Amino acid sequence: MSFLKYFQSEILRFTFSLKQRFAVAVGSENRASLPIYTAENTGIRGVWIPSTDCKVLTSKHRIAEAMDFLADTGFNTVFPVVWNRGYTAYPSQIMREQFGVEIDARYQGRDPLAELIVEANRVCLKVIPWFEYGFVSSYNLNGGHLLAKKPEWAARDCNGNLLKKNKFEWMNSLDPEVQDFLLGLMLEVARNYPVNGVQGDDRIALPCEGGYDEKTVKRYRQECGREAPHNCREQHWLHWRADIITEFVARLHRELKAINPDLLLSMSPSPYDWGFVEYLQDSQAWVDKKLVDMLHPQFYRRDFNGYKQLLDRLIDRQLTCEQVSCVSPGILLANRGSNYSMNPELLLQVIACNRSRGVPGEVLFFYEGLRDNDNALAEALKNGPYG
Repeated sequence: MSFLKYFQSEILRFTFSLKQRFAVAVGSENRASLPIYTAENTGIRGVWIPSTDCKVLTSKHRIAEAMDFLADTGFNTVFPVVWNRGYTAYPSQIMREQFGVEIDARYQGRDPLAELIVEANRVCLKVIPWFEYGFVSSYNLNGGHLLAKKPEWAARDCNGNLLKKNKFEWMNSLDPEVQDFLLGLMLEVARNYPVNGVQGDDRIALPCEGGYDEKTVKRYRQECGREAPHNCREQHWLHWRADIITEFVARLHRELKAINPDLLLSMSPSPYDWGFVEYLQDSQAWVDKKLVDMLHPQFYRRDFNGYKQLLDRLIDRQLTCEQVSCVSPGILLANRGSNYSMNPELLLQVIACNRSRGVPGEVLFFYEGLRDNDNALAEALKNGPYG
């Protein structure tokens, strides 16, 4: 079912503002009428909505309840996952044509992204779909169905093995065909849904141990006149591969703006320069070259001093005053694997630190953390900085 057909079936259920009615009526042909985020006034108050350890996307009722809850708490932007574990959370023509699987089997017969956009618009929340897995093909599945169908897309380490790091298996982010595939998915959403932008995660990247496939090694030899070093962190080799990732981000930004200049490119990299050395993410270059509209470095620390050190380093050593306005750090609310749940006092302290350093907003990971302990974190936000 197309988004417009879906929306037509839902429109009788809701009362929209005139602006929202117009945006939906014209659909993808006039995106300029959609409400677009700016860093003026309150800044971004965002939250990630995953499909792992989170049930929001499993039904229309849960989506509606979550959007009501977030709007009531004071959020203004949601980042729903649309790409992970090799599947989309919306019907994808690209996935159907290349892999014969239109949508994640959990959502067969539905379009969770369309459902969420309807409910988010109803309560005036902006929507930026989140491509969580980026260039990752699978988690602990030896490449999953993507690499089973296209083994030539696999990233390789210096021993020729499938590139695997922290149980994540990777496609070759440096391969133009692989880049075309992911770019196609992100632009597919931008063209077909009335969203405010798209977001790439810390997996718009490649672990530094990768790049040793035959095609990439040959390209390096031809462009640089040298062999790929066995030391994966050798500086020239590191920079050459990181530049290819940066070129992908530049192309994504350029083609997204060609669809509509008001669409936002949001990126959530690992902290610099650890993310550069370990994952070839030159987020400093992305900001310097104005390739991103919003940057959400994942400052996932569980103590205040650890968070403040990352923020101070970002502001004092890396970014200009002008660049700080595009930054809304990622804050870790919960980690189910380690049973971690942030306490309200720490969350308020971190947000106060952001404001004191001129950082206008943040994005919280993740939704379920707001619901822990009888909604303790949400209540702290509603009765405090988001009230």
